[in-house]
Amino acid sequence: MRRPRRDIVWIPTFALLVAFAVPWPLWGVDRVVAGLPVWIWWHVAWLGLCTVLFSRFARSGAWERGMGLRPGRDGDDRAAGGDAGAPAAGGERP
Repeated sequence: MRRPRRDIVWIPTFALLVAFAVPWPLWGVDRVVAGLPVWIWWHVAWLGLCTVLFSRFARSGAWERGMGLRPGRDGDDRAAGGDAGAPAAGGERP
């Protein structure tokens, strides 16, 4: 299975997110901004960036392609204009 070029871009993107999740440049820095250490602000900003990038990753369809799924098949009618909040047919039921 060949991956589209746009999906391959996500691999280094997530590698960078993991590498910089630890605030390496801020080790040994004791600055405080708004009552909190700078490294905490680093994590707050980093989690916001991760949220935005993961949202774009999921919406791009790369998640489904990476899992070997094809959007719009197997009872999932979201691609066909169905209700995005409705569970896919055949899922677990209480």
